[in-house]
Amino acid sequence: MRAVAVTLWAVAALMGVHQCTPSSSEIHTIIVNLSSKNISSVPRNLPPCTEALDLSQNNIHKLGHEDFQVTTHLRFLNLSWNVLEDIDPETFHPTPLLESLDLSHNQLQNLSDQRYLLLALNLRDLDLTFNMFHTMTLGVEFHSLTKLERLGLGAKIIRVEDFINITDVHLQTLTLRLENLTAYESGSLSDVQAEKVSIGLTNKPTDRNLIADALLMFDKVELMGMNINGYHSYLVELVKEKRAVNTTHLYLTNMAITWEHLTNTINALLQSPIIHLSTSDVAIHIPPSIDTPGRNTSHTKSFSARRAGVVSFFFSLEALCNFFINMPVERLAMTETSIIHMTCPKSPSGILQLDFSDCALTDTVFSRVEQQVTVECTTLNKVNILVLRGNNLRCLQTLSKRVQNMISLRHLDLSLNSLVYSGQECHWPPNIVHLNLSSNGLSESVFSCLPNGTASLDLQNNQISTVPETLLALDSLLALDLSANRLRDLPVCTGFPHLKYLLLGENSLHAPSVSFLETCPVLQVLDAGRNPFTCTCGLRGFRDLGAGTGLGSGHSAIQVLHWPGAYRCSYPEAWRNSTLEGFQIPEISCNVGLLATAILCPAVAIIIIMVTLCHHLDVPWYLGMIWQWTRAKHRARNQQVRPEELEGVVFHAFVSYSQHDADWVKGQLLPNLEGSGGGLHICRHERDFVPGKTIVENIIQCVERSRRCVFVLSHHFVRSEWCHYELYFASHQRLTRGSDSVILVLLEPLPQYMIPSKYYQLKAMMGRHTYLEWPQDRGKHRLFWANLRAALQADLPTAPVRDDMDE
Repeated sequence: MRAVAVTLWAVAALMGVHQCTPSSSEIHTIIVNLSSKNISSVPRNLPPCTEALDLSQNNIHKLGHEDFQVTTHLRFLNLSWNVLEDIDPETFHPTPLLESLDLSHNQLQNLSDQRYLLLALNLRDLDLTFNMFHTMTLGVEFHSLTKLERLGLGAKIIRVEDFINITDVHLQTLTLRLENLTAYESGSLSDVQAEKVSIGLTNKPTDRNLIADALLMFDKVELMGMNINGYHSYLVELVKEKRAVNTTHLYLTNMAITWEHLTNTINALLQSPIIHLSTSDVAIHIPPSIDTPGRNTSHTKSFSARRAGVVSFFFSLEALCNFFINMPVERLAMTETSIIHMTCPKSPSGILQLDFSDCALTDTVFSRVEQQVTVECTTLNKVNILVLRGNNLRCLQTLSKRVQNMISLRHLDLSLNSLVYSGQECHWPPNIVHLNLSSNGLSESVFSCLPNGTASLDLQNNQISTVPETLLALDSLLALDLSANRLRDLPVCTGFPHLKYLLLGENSLHAPSVSFLETCPVLQVLDAGRNPFTCTCGLRGFRDLGAGTGLGSGHSAIQVLHWPGAYRCSYPEAWRNSTLEGFQIPEISCNVGLLATAILCPAVAIIIIMVTLCHHLDVPWYLGMIWQWTRAKHRARNQQVRPEELEGVVFHAFVSYSQHDADWVKGQLLPNLEGSGGGLHICRHERDFVPGKTIVENIIQCVERSRRCVFVLSHHFVRSEWCHYELYFASHQRLTRGSDSVILVLLEPLPQYMIPSKYYQLKAMMGRHTYLEWPQDRGKHRLFWANLRAALQADLPTAPVRDDMDE
């Protein structure tokens, strides 16, 4: 009954508030814990919304009709371990919703006068154990508790018709704590309608008739507190006397018993009609040193022992294990018991299910050593369910050998151990369908040590970081649980093509590749919640999968469990804790082609526009001219000309041109170079040749007396012999004065093929040096003359002297 009360209080903690809307000044409270506060009465300032109230272990003597006036929503009330003597009949009038009432360990004295129960018609749990009731006579008020499911009582005397007022109340459990029982009339429990009766024994002769009535009248019976010094043998006597037994489930709890009495009791009960026999919290005295004979047949189908312990250090563990493993039952369970080994049955066993959860078993389980050779168990070949959860198992391949002869085994639970796999060959029985390897230390290598026929595989809470693509095919695998591992991406299903259920919660999935799921053609359910998702472009496919549009029409629909609440962004910071369903990112940010198109198309358009404008506005020509002007200025500023190099130089430039181009030279060139805007001294043959000298002598003299030579190039220039001579002598002069002593002015387009071969020097200079082109657009003339003047500008030591003929 105490366990039930604890459960109810836990349930109360999870319940919500109903029909209670407190004002802003009220405290919104569901559970109030005032246990062990040394209070003597119910506080008057309880919150109105209180649903669960714990007033246990205080000094409350009495309950009045106004004690719970404000707690109209009260459903769970614990008043145990007080000194209650009196409860006002109107106490629970304000609490019509009350479902659980614990009044145990108080000083109430009369079970036939509990009138306060008339106003607690919704009670489902009522505990009145460990009070000062003399007789078990229940008052008429118990008749109104039609919803009661669990009732706890205790008294010194039990007589026939004491329970007549609960004849119509159908209980789930009746708990009778009768440690102080002095008298029991046989047949007193006949008026009780309960699925289960739990009896705290006195270990006195009064137990005999009480146990007999319980075994006769109830389907489920729990006998608590059998003591080594008591008359617990009454149970064995009753069974051996073949008294009528209608009980199918017998629970023996909180026992202190010798090994001899325990085995005698079990052997006797195996021959009774009891189908399910359970023991719990058993302290075994005088444990065995040799094997104890057991039964070969029984009516009992299942036996379980929970929290059994041996009160001795010297005994034979093998003898103790042999008794239990050789029991003629179909289901055997020993849980929460510190046994380090379990033997193998001596003969073929009929056991179908074995459960050794939460013990201390090691890798030697079921085996034995003979002459230093390990002998495997061969007598458990009917076992189809084996549970070894929560032990000290360490080597997976060794465990496969321990169970290899269990040819009927279909369900194997090895969870909550310390299993690892070292790569050796495994030897599993052929029919395993369900395998639980959760909460171990297994890595991805475990996929090389799995039964081929496994349909359901639980590998959650291990150290698996990837699922190998090349592994032994698990063609029968339908469900795979890889939760709480170290996976960084979705696994491929090449090794298990029939997989329908895939659980991947609590891994390290950042941006799962949905394309991997295309290898899972029949996948129906996927759980990938509680992962640290990175909400970037790579996650859009998985988000679409959760929304039901992730895979193409050729793939069956996949149900994503816990969507969208369990799927939240962990990065970037702006999206942290946002659901994937609400995560949005523009298409252009994720589509490289679209992004490139969005960038390149405007860029190409701008380039085309710029090229068109440049071509239309002759921007390249202007840039070229500016560049040449800048170079000329820079060269003139940085070039250091020694005085001896300018000795005899009187002209800035000697102009060589064809007579057909004389009009341009006289009309354009000379005015812009010699005029007020130029200030240069130009030498030309018509004006500055010395009469009487040969033409060649004049050419040589003019070239030598000029700092630069300007050649006006045209179709006529390349046809003139004298222009050729002038170019020839100037090219030689260039060797002494540098490459910038010759300036080419292209008066009109002059393709290379139109230049005669004898002008090879001109071809070479045009190929290596920049020349100035005469622009046809008058708007460009100023920049042309600025470039030419910048190229010719220099400080000369002497001014030119004209001959008399020229004057």
